[in-house]
Amino acid sequence: MTGDRTVKIKICGLKRPEDIGYVNEALPDYAGFVVEVPGSRRSVDRDAVRRLSAGLDDRIIPIGVFVDAPPELPAGLLKEGIITVAQLHGCEDEKYIEQLREMTDGTAKIMKAFSVTSDRDIEAAWKCSADMILLDQGAGGTGKVFDWSLARGMGRPYFLAGGLGIGNLAEAIRILSPWAVDLSSGVETDGNKDRRKISEAVAIVRGAVREADGESGGNDERK
Repeated sequence: MTGDRTVKIKICGLKRPEDIGYVNEALPDYAGFVVEVPGSRRSVDRDAVRRLSAGLDDRIIPIGVFVDAPPELPAGLLKEGIITVAQLHGCEDEKYIEQLREMTDGTAKIMKAFSVTSDRDIEAAWKCSADMILLDQGAGGTGKVFDWSLARGMGRPYFLAGGLGIGNLAEAIRILSPWAVDLSSGVETDGNKDRRKISEAVAIVRGAVREADGESGGNDERK
């Protein structure tokens, strides 16, 4: 997770061919696919992930989002190169992460999501062995944010999620300066990804970063 000052952006919950066209036009850093999650309206099966991921611009990193899935599912997609990162959004523990690494010969890139309600959640995220972590509101699709003041105690880079949209994206970056932001329902209209909102979200992130670099001289390098 080394890189420059640039805040990254992930557009999650892609499920239609036109969604792929929208992100290829806007060029976020990451694209997320919710993989075989019962009850999720954004869920797609592994065959759909293969088709959709194959259409992504090479500059966009594909991420599979899993909720308490059998480890064979993310491991298989990682080993095939269908996804580059497995995002674990359920109750997966350190044993699960270790097993997933063993199943991929130690090559798996793993992100673990944490629902943030207290300092204890921030501490758990800080200690997690996953390559990346994501801080979320937890309820999913409510349009609400968690108490951002809790994230100020985070001692490692993180993805910020939960209730982010066009209206508060620049503010979130200004206040927290996360390593990356993650949007799903915030770039949708009537339950489907919205081309204009995706493009605007990416433009906001790029613009917010340029403003921050202008103020700081661009010397804030992240590790």
